Amino acid sequence: MTPHPQRSAELRRKPRRPSLSPHSLTSRVVAAAVLLVAAVAICIAAATTFGVRGYLLDRLDDQVQRSAERSDNDLALYQQGIVPGLTAGPGGDDGGQVDGPRGPRIQDLGSLTAFLDVSGRPDFGWVLGQGRAGQGESRQLDDDAIASLFDVPADGRTHRIDIDGLGSYLVVVTDLAGGTVVSGLPTSEVDAVVGTLVRWEAALIAVGGVVALGVGLVVVRRQLRPLREVAATAHEVAALPLGAGDVEGLSGRVPMHLCDATTEVGQVGAALNTLLAHVESSLRARHRSEQQVRQFVADASHELRTPLATIAGYTELARRHPEDATAAATALTKVAEESTRMTALVEDLLLLARLDAGRPLAHGPVDLTRLLLEATEDARVLAPTHHWRLDLPSESVEVTGDEQRLHQLVTNLLTNARKYTPPGSTVTVAIAADEGRRCRTLVVADDGPGFPPELVDHAFERFARGDASRNREGGVGLGLAIVAAIVAAHGGTVSLSSAPGRTVLEVSLPRSE
Repeated sequence: MTPHPQRSAELRRKPRRPSLSPHSLTSRVVAAAVLLVAAVAICIAAATTFGVRGYLLDRLDDQVQRSAERSDNDLALYQQGIVPGLTAGPGGDDGGQVDGPRGPRIQDLGSLTAFLDVSGRPDFGWVLGQGRAGQGESRQLDDDAIASLFDVPADGRTHRIDIDGLGSYLVVVTDLAGGTVVSGLPTSEVDAVVGTLVRWEAALIAVGGVVALGVGLVVVRRQLRPLREVAATAHEVAALPLGAGDVEGLSGRVPMHLCDATTEVGQVGAALNTLLAHVESSLRARHRSEQQVRQFVADASHELRTPLATIAGYTELARRHPEDATAAATALTKVAEESTRMTALVEDLLLLARLDAGRPLAHGPVDLTRLLLEATEDARVLAPTHHWRLDLPSESVEVTGDEQRLHQLVTNLLTNARKYTPPGSTVTVAIAADEGRRCRTLVVADDGPGFPPELVDHAFERFARGDASRNREGGVGLGLAIVAAIVAAHGGTVSLSSAPGRTVLEVSLPRSE
């Protein structure tokens, strides 16, 4: 299941380009950036437009007010029958005084001046335009234009109105003793400046949006390149057949330069590496477990096959010679022995299965001192040629657990020492001093030849035996495996140290509550 090295390197060198679909991260980030740029630009443009328009209207308002002040003086002169500062008009050939009103004092181009008498009747109004020779030329307002001024309040403040034939004007109306003066200036220049500004702003915002889109795509793709490399690693691992087989091919990892915990991509890369390491260790554990199960089934089948073959052989012998009472008795004896041996093996396997399944054990105080005394006395009876020593504290020691299983644990330890040490060996059973600790340590030591070096690390595995020939001497290799399972079920630990002349097994169990 090892991936092709060239394909793996290609995946790392050339991460797939990001999709530009509306749901891709690149599209969403770029769209958000462009919208943000556009929103900020629109806000700035709106603020600029309103600021410029307000500034221009304020200037125009000041001009209108100054124009109104000059028009007030003209009204006083007009009421005296004098129109000051008239331009040459029809019937006149200079700019001096003439009989009859022909126009007001010349002011700004486009300026409007109207005089209303005390009854509110429109009298005269002029607007100053551009003549053919480039000079200012006033012309009189028609009645419709003057009538559009009637609704403007005479409050001395500027008002914006639309005058037929002239467009939009900013006017101010002032009441005086002799009548009413209307003065105004066109807003066309202000509107033109603001319109030009808005068009330029719209064009610049559009250009800025296009530039932001292009730059955003380049920048976002560049910034997301590490994330694509992380995704490439994930795709590489996802393509592996992890459901079966060995896990040697699960070596793909995110490069370390992409695992900087100070960046978001680095955190993702580090998390993915941690996940891959966990998956790899889990798969390795699963693989080891599968191998152990296969080996366990093979060993169990081997161990059961021998007594079954023996039973079948002696049964056939008794069947062929029914008249031979001695042969029948011998056959029955061997069948009973092999049945007992097979029953013990099956019971051990069943116990291991129950412990592996987490079946609850009895939970109570157990007198460890008494249990060791009884088990050692039984071992003396079974192996009188061994020297059995007890090193126990003067006071009774208690642990918490299942008394029956703990008795089996001690029995298996002593049986292991008895079977694998020669006659005359000394076996010491002790409880180590452990003041202040929350556990009790049981020690079984002997001065025998010890475990083979290659077996020490596997002594607690099932069917682990030093004799590779698989003869029937010394048991089937489940004794220490049962010890380890019982200790684990009690929440304790077990360890082994072995050398020629000194073998020590230590079991730590929780104290009695």
